[in-house]
Amino acid sequence: MKRQIEDEDVKLLATIAGALQTDYAEDDLRWAGSPFAWIITRPSRTIGAIGEKLVAGWCAAKGLDVIGAPNTDCDRVINGKRVEIKFSRLWKTDLYKFQQLRDQDYDFAICLGISPFDAHCWVLSKRLILEKWGQPDGLPHQHGGAAGSDTVWLSVRPDAVQPWLKPCGGRLRQAFELIKSW
Repeated sequence: MKRQIEDEDVKLLATIAGALQTDYAEDDLRWAGSPFAWIITRPSRTIGAIGEKLVAGWCAAKGLDVIGAPNTDCDRVINGKRVEIKFSRLWKTDLYKFQQLRDQDYDFAICLGISPFDAHCWVLSKRLILEKWGQPDGLPHQHGGAAGSDTVWLSVRPDAVQPWLKPCGGRLRQAFELIKSW
């Protein structure tokens, strides 16, 4: 038996929600049939954990040594290096946004981005992260205000990568070559 909404305000809200649904359906259509589509339906904290597992699984499947992190300052140890893993889906604006980069105890950050039928990856040394820290064309501060200087983010348009980021990967095979050379 199909349930019916009785409350008039709930009916009104449901009507508005139905009208809004078309605004959001277009993005869902980009992901239709994608092997990654299920990921984007998860809560953001879960998506981050999935990203960590994807990177760890990919590196292990490619023959690299992957172990768990010794503490919360990094996500994994890959081939002996402490690694922070950042994960993003391709936004509607055709950008990846790798968020919440912090100055913690890691050697490299691996930024994995997925789009409906492609993936990109960049490997940034901690030295490069600190060099580009807070720069508008590098790693701008993620939050404003006095307390906003502790996190930065990386925005990447995969079809127009910033010149400073090009040596850090792009295609998965390029990123893998960097990782295995540690």
